[in-house]
Amino acid sequence: MVAEVICIGAGPAGLTAAYLLSKQGVPVTILEKDPVYVGGISKTITYKGFCFDIGGHRFFSKSEEIEKLWDEILGDDFLKRQRKSRIFYRGKFFSYPLKPFEALTNLGIFTSVQCLASYIRAKIFPYKNPKNFAEWTTNHFGTKLFNIFFKTYTEKVWGMKCNEISADWAAQRIKGLSLWIAVKNAFFPQKGGRQNSIKTLIDSFRYPRKGPGMMWERAAEKIKQRGGEIKMGAEAVELHYLPERRIWQVHYKTQDGAGEILEARHVINSAPLKEIAEGLKPALPLSALQAAGSLRYRDFLIVALIVEDKNIFDDNWIYIHDPSVKVGRIQNFKSWSPEMVPDPNLNCYGMEYFCFEGDGLWNSSDEGLIKLATSELAKLGLAGESDIKDGYVVRQKKAYPVYDGHYMQHINTIRAALEKHYPNLHLVGRNGMHKYNNQDHAMMTAVLTVKNILAGKQIYDVWKVNQDAEYHETVENGEKSSGSSLRAVPLSSGKKNG
Repeated sequence: MVAEVICIGAGPAGLTAAYLLSKQGVPVTILEKDPVYVGGISKTITYKGFCFDIGGHRFFSKSEEIEKLWDEILGDDFLKRQRKSRIFYRGKFFSYPLKPFEALTNLGIFTSVQCLASYIRAKIFPYKNPKNFAEWTTNHFGTKLFNIFFKTYTEKVWGMKCNEISADWAAQRIKGLSLWIAVKNAFFPQKGGRQNSIKTLIDSFRYPRKGPGMMWERAAEKIKQRGGEIKMGAEAVELHYLPERRIWQVHYKTQDGAGEILEARHVINSAPLKEIAEGLKPALPLSALQAAGSLRYRDFLIVALIVEDKNIFDDNWIYIHDPSVKVGRIQNFKSWSPEMVPDPNLNCYGMEYFCFEGDGLWNSSDEGLIKLATSELAKLGLAGESDIKDGYVVRQKKAYPVYDGHYMQHINTIRAALEKHYPNLHLVGRNGMHKYNNQDHAMMTAVLTVKNILAGKQIYDVWKVNQDAEYHETVENGEKSSGSSLRAVPLSSGKKNG
C-alpha cells in the first residue's frame, strides 16, 4: 500500500508536518529512531520524577501562526516565565545582554575603558565583509568584549577556533544585536511587541509545565487520534526513488535489526542531511556525495545533577566563560518550571558539554561524567560536592550542524542535485536542512512544506526561512509586508503574496 506522506524524524519539524497533514485527513506515517522519546532535541527526559531538557527551549516566536499552533496543541499547559540568563566570568555574574553599570562594576574601570576603546576602534576600522565569527562579532562588540564574552564559550560549543566558524553563525544567532543596542535596551527597553523584538533581548517567554517534550508528546497523541502512525525505534537507512511509479520506498530498520519497507508519494525528512544524502538510491552524483560527506556536526551531552537547593542562582541558564572547566552552559530547571522538580528542597542543574561523537568526553563512562560535572560545579562555587545527591547522563548525537567556512557551498551542491533528480523529497528542520533553526523556525519549514504539498506545487521557498523570521517578502505594491499571521513566510521566486 502506498501512503501519501512519510515523515522521517519526530522532532518539532516532523511532528508539525504530520500534525498539519493529519488535520487535513492526509495519511501520514512517522519513522522515529528513538525508541522512547518524541521531540528530537526538544524532548524532555524523565528520571526519578525529575524532568529536564536537552538544553533549554523557549517558546517565543515572531510568527503569530506558530504561536497559535502551540496554543492549539498544548492549550492551557503553558507557564509564562521571566527570562534570566547571565554570563559567569571570573567568579562573577554578568547580565546578558550587558548592563553597563553592572559590567563597569564587575570588570573594573580599567578593563571597562579598554572595552569601550576597543568598541570605538571597531566602529571606525571594522572588518570589511567579515568572513568568520571572530570578525563579525568584533565588528559588533569590539575585540576586548569579544575575547571576554564570546571567544571561550563559542570555542567550547564548536570545538574549533572562532576564525574557522562562518560569519553566518553569528549573523543567525546574534543578528541585530551590538554593544550599542545592548546598552540602549538596558536604559530604554524595546516596545512594539513580538515583531520588533530581538530574540536575544526578550524578557519573557512561554514554557510547558513539564518541559518542551510535553508539547511534542501531545502533538504525537493528536496525530495518532487522527489516524496517523508513529513508528518508534524505526531508523530510516535508505531512500529509493522509483521514477516509473513516481513513488518513494523508505527502507528502515527496527530495534531488533529487522528490515522493513514503506512506500509513499512524498517524503518529509528532518533527519541529518548527511545521512539521508548518503542513503539515496539511485546514488547522488559524486560531487554531491562528496559534499554530503564533508558536512560536520557537533555532538552534545548533558549531565543532570540533582542538588540540594540553596538558591545560589535563579537564572534559567548561565554561560560559563571559564577555560579551566569543560562545562559550557548550566541549566537551572526549577527556574524553567518548578513542576519539573518534584521535591521543593532539591533542584536539577543541567551541566552541558559539547563534544564530538567518539572523543574522550563522549566515550567517558556515565560515572566519570557525573564525577566531572560534580567537581566542576563545586570548582565554580555554584554548589558543594556534598550538595550533589544524584546524576543522570544523556548523549545527543548531531545536536548542532557545524557552520565551517565551506558548509554553504556543500549545501548548495546537495540541493542542486536533489532538486534535479529526486522529486517530492522535502527537507525540513535543523538537521534536515543543515541549518541552525530554532524550534519555531524548524516548525515554520514544516508549515510551508505542508502548504506546498497540499497545493501540489511549490508556492513557498522553505530555504528562505530565516533565523529571526525577518523575511521581508515582497507584496504586489513593491513594499515590505507589515507582518501579520503569515509574517516570516517566504514565497518562491516569482510568486506574490496576495
